[in-house]
Amino acid sequence: MTGKVEKYLIDKLHKEKLHFSLIDPDSFSIEDAKSAASISEEAGSDAILIGGSTHTLGNYLDHLIESIKENTTLPVIIFPGGVAQVSAKADAILFMSYMNSRNPYFITKSQALGSFLVKKTGIEPIPTGYLVVEPGETVGWMGEADLIPRKKPQIAAAYSLAAQYLGMRLVYLEAGSGSPETIAPEMVGLVKKVIDIPLIVGGGIRSPDAAKKLVMAGADIFVTGTIIEKDKEKLFDIIKAIKN
Repeated sequence: MTGKVEKYLIDKLHKEKLHFSLIDPDSFSIEDAKSAASISEEAGSDAILIGGSTHTLGNYLDHLIESIKENTTLPVIIFPGGVAQVSAKADAILFMSYMNSRNPYFITKSQALGSFLVKKTGIEPIPTGYLVVEPGETVGWMGEADLIPRKKPQIAAAYSLAAQYLGMRLVYLEAGSGSPETIAPEMVGLVKKVIDIPLIVGGGIRSPDAAKKLVMAGADIFVTGTIIEKDKEKLFDIIKAIKN
């Protein structure tokens, strides 16, 4: 059954490409996170992702999300970095399987351990197949990934189609936060050609030109995080390139 946030995203995707602003609790103070959320909405972002590669959780995560929601009307979606990174204060969670991890913990076990917490909080889960591509950065190391080679788009396409057949409703191609390069447009194009579900891309998107190449390749949803920390004005230009 499609939940409220997922329906909001799918309905918007019928009209335009989408942008998510990623706020990492390890990199933002409460005040900075509130400001980033407000700026993101003003720039035209469609949702706020909360998460990182470490395990910020509990009361601090609740307080962070509450503070952000005071400053934006956008849905707040958890991008979990750990099994307990769940909060009833959020609107939804990307319930992800780290498809190309070498460790079964990140593919299914952490999801099993966290499933009752998701149910108990009543937060909306959005099943997502998560794939990490070279260079992978911190999330590649933390998740013990067999990184997908940049020059092997067929591997990414095979994993993505498998994610769809396993029932995932989104595929997320990740180059890693702070990556010097985006996912290769050729990879995005092949993945989009074989799947019928929305494709998220993240990592290394630092300019309108980089975003535009991924738009033309077929990506549906774009995630930026580092740019909010370092150059808020450029965020407006990137989102404009995505939407146009």
